[in-house]
Amino acid sequence: MPILRVKEIREMSPEERAKKLNEFRTELLRLKTMIKAGGAVENPARIRELRKAIARILTIENEQKRQIEKARESGKGRKSG
Repeated sequence: MPILRVKEIREMSPEERAKKLNEFRTELLRLKTMIKAGGAVENPARIRELRKAIARILTIENEQKRQIEKARESGKGRKSG
């Protein structure tokens, strides 16, 4: 089961997404450090889940940025009258 579903991410505010992204990156860094130090990770699949969750958040952020840019561009090129 995914950590966060796409629907949940889309419903978050940008601040919430940034907070979650930071949390996931911190946890991923901690797990990778643990592996590099020669330790065993309790749940190795968690690394994959974290990477996918980070990618989902970044993808949705980029989609929303593109929508905003597209809306601005379509508004600029029009002439009234």
